[in-house]
Amino acid sequence: MRKGYKELLAEADAVVETLQAAQALALQGDPGVVFVDLRDPREIQREGRIPGAFACPRGMLEFWIDPDSPYAKPVFQEKKRFLFYCASGWRSALAARTAQEMGLEGVAHLGGGITAWKQAGGPTEMPPAR
Repeated sequence: MRKGYKELLAEADAVVETLQAAQALALQGDPGVVFVDLRDPREIQREGRIPGAFACPRGMLEFWIDPDSPYAKPVFQEKKRFLFYCASGWRSALAARTAQEMGLEGVAHLGGGITAWKQAGGPTEMPPAR
């Protein structure tokens, strides 16, 4: 193997802004910030989400960001700050790096993911049942 996940994470951490849970909590409710939940829909159903977060399964990220994609989502064309998160901060670090490489501006990720958010007392909500 040429490059493992640890090296990929280290490279992402070197170029992506990482916010700690307390910093992210201060941004909750800010209309200029979009919290992007990268977890699988089953994880969100099981564990809840940060209130108001936009759900973007990790496997669709590149397609939803690219305005030339037939799957592009308008939220990613807005002039906002994007705070990616997952369960523990690994997927979000890699996703944030990819988003930056694609040209998305104002990208950061939540260090420790929703786990750290909950430990810091951050609110969560359960999405509507599917």
